[in-house]
Amino acid sequence: MAETARRQGGGRPLPPPPRGVNQQPPRPKPEPVDREKTCPLLLRVFTKTGGHHSREDYAVRGKEPKDEVQIYTWKDANLRELTDLVKEVSVAARRRNARLSFAFVYPDKNGRFIVREVGQTMSYPNRKQPDDSKTLSDLGFEIGDYLDVAIY
Repeated sequence: MAETARRQGGGRPLPPPPRGVNQQPPRPKPEPVDREKTCPLLLRVFTKTGGHHSREDYAVRGKEPKDEVQIYTWKDANLRELTDLVKEVSVAARRRNARLSFAFVYPDKNGRFIVREVGQTMSYPNRKQPDDSKTLSDLGFEIGDYLDVAIY
């Protein structure tokens, strides 16, 4: 039996680590962006009522879905801010009970697009939602990714 699997003196294997214990060190919290000094990035946002666009909708470069909104923002923008920006251009997002689901769209290592859901907000929350304060950076956004917003 391997040395690492033996307990000192007992000869029995070590028990597995407790469930729920994070084995990786936590990622450091990114520094807040100085929005006065940092140039914003262009975020291409595609909205759709009733669900997310499919990965095939993004398959051909230059033929992305037509319902595009271009937003200049920073990586520290949170989903609540993005919800308010989408509400400015989408009538469906302004409904009192509208729910917005956010997904990143990016190519995999083979060049095929992936649509990965990252969070949800309510158009007019009556209380703070868990995903409201998540930032693009927290969610793993990389410059060049698209944002797909499903409005329910």
